[in-house]
Amino acid sequence: MTAPVLLRFAPSPTGALHLGGLRTALYNHLYARKLGGKWILRIEDTDATRYVPGSVDGIQQALSWAGLDYDFGPERHGSHGPYFQSERLDLYHTHTRKLLDSGHAYRCFCSPDKLSSTRERLARTGSNATYDKACLHLTEEEVARKVKSGEKHIVRLNDDNLPSRPPAHDIVFTHLRDAHASLPTDPVLLKSDLFPTYHLASVVDDNAMGITHVLRGEEWLPSLPLHLDLYAALKLEPPKFAHLPILLNPDGSKMSKRKGDVRVEEFIRRGWEPEAVLNWLALAGWGTAHESASGSGSEAGTESDSSSSTNIADAAPESTRTMTLPELIDSFDLTHLTHRRNVLDPSKLSYLNKHHLMRFWRSSAPSDPSGPLMQHAHSLVPAVRDAFPGVMRDFADAPYIAKVIGALQGRITNLQDVPGLAPFFFVEPEYESTEAKGMLKSINGEVYDNIVAQAASSVSALSEDVSPREVADALHKQLDQMGVKPKAYMTVLRHALSGMKTGPSVPEIVCVLGIERAATRLERAQGLADEA
Repeated sequence: MTAPVLLRFAPSPTGALHLGGLRTALYNHLYARKLGGKWILRIEDTDATRYVPGSVDGIQQALSWAGLDYDFGPERHGSHGPYFQSERLDLYHTHTRKLLDSGHAYRCFCSPDKLSSTRERLARTGSNATYDKACLHLTEEEVARKVKSGEKHIVRLNDDNLPSRPPAHDIVFTHLRDAHASLPTDPVLLKSDLFPTYHLASVVDDNAMGITHVLRGEEWLPSLPLHLDLYAALKLEPPKFAHLPILLNPDGSKMSKRKGDVRVEEFIRRGWEPEAVLNWLALAGWGTAHESASGSGSEAGTESDSSSSTNIADAAPESTRTMTLPELIDSFDLTHLTHRRNVLDPSKLSYLNKHHLMRFWRSSAPSDPSGPLMQHAHSLVPAVRDAFPGVMRDFADAPYIAKVIGALQGRITNLQDVPGLAPFFFVEPEYESTEAKGMLKSINGEVYDNIVAQAASSVSALSEDVSPREVADALHKQLDQMGVKPKAYMTVLRHALSGMKTGPSVPEIVCVLGIERAATRLERAQGLADEA
């Protein structure tokens, strides 16, 4: 019977979660759910010098915002814990002893200064080695004496004594040529503070937790041979690996936690929809064909075998296809990922965010108090009141804001755009603006006053529950009677009601403002053309 699929997302608590980390978590979630499996959140906190207080809470909050619910991890206990590597030291020490006893590892007592001078000496001779293996040749008695005296040391893998194993294989990059030459000489497994390096800890934990598939960033691809060596040396069955091509900033630089514009918390603060962000990240590199891995593979310190030539993946979605999380799960396939590193295009996020918002709002009745439209309206109340401190409460409550959103559908890219897109819905129009004055350049003052007076009369005669279609019919009837050019007529009404060239239609503006407020605004507009 095949073991259930179990994956893990294993961030380090060294700062806020960034977009690259969120995409890794997303792909683990998609793959686990696609195969009916589960996934673990494991905190890799073995480097105390880089620990940032509060970062674990930040990671959990970001995952919760995105709707990526891990099955096991901090606060969701199971049989795989503990979920902080700092609480699993005994396990790493046990496996270290196994490697020492088998001769696959040895203790190194060289000081940091000596190691540095050794590297420099080897480099001067043209050697690719990073260590001269001096401590490998210590006798058992010398090692025992140094340990007994409490001399600080590290534990290294003995790469002169590695067991045979199958060649490396990756689900995304396929067959990989041996890359041991790119690894440091006898890599460190256990540091002098008795904490493991990532290499040892990840191998031990993935095996102990029963991880079946490891999905992680391409930056770990050069370490894959080392990890497979460790599995073989410990006589453990390795999981299947899939390395995800690196995401790049728009300027082509690698994403980094140190850049605030890629932190997930910034996207939360700026009001992007989690579904749109996930959609954006999922489709970054989810291409229509497998590219040759020779380019990115060589940059990562590995080379792809020639058998990984172009393989068309017809089912891969377009890079701007609007997809919900269930739809992403249904369509996800690791073999559809390209090998290229991918630039995250902000314009694609804007496009996807706009279409996700429209999709949400159309999924339920506008008046549904628990529907997406009303939920978004409630979330915007503080922003509207902050943007317009003097706004009347009736024009800054959720039901009214929901009407504004409804009128602006198709124009909203981000919810936080709403106050700036149509300020005239909340406060009086800015008639002194350059835009507003420009609208009246070809409008005669007398014509202007006549249009707004007649329109005010027509609008006043309508009921408060009137529809935009009924408002349009009333205004067109008046337009026919006046004999004014339609463009001039609508420009005057748009100026009087909003002071802006663009926005919702005049009938929609009237319906959102309400009959009484719209008629009053039209009446007060008389004389504005003369002032301009």
